[in-house]
Amino acid sequence: MEPENNLRKIREEKMLSKVELARLATVSPLTIDRIEKGKSCRLSTQRKILLALGFKTTEKELVFKQ
Repeated sequence: MEPENNLRKIREEKMLSKVELARLATVSPLTIDRIEKGKSCRLSTQRKILLALGFKTTEKELVFKQ
């Protein structure tokens, strides 16, 4: 099953661990893991992750395919 997002790829390109990204986004590492495996998440969680990665909220489609 192909994940519905590019989160893992982008996280690895930025040389961040799941734990580091989770801390920056103020979410749990388990949340990051679930999202990378293709599970859905709330818009507020997507926003936190986008901002933690340095993206604008208008660039959502670069990370999360909808």
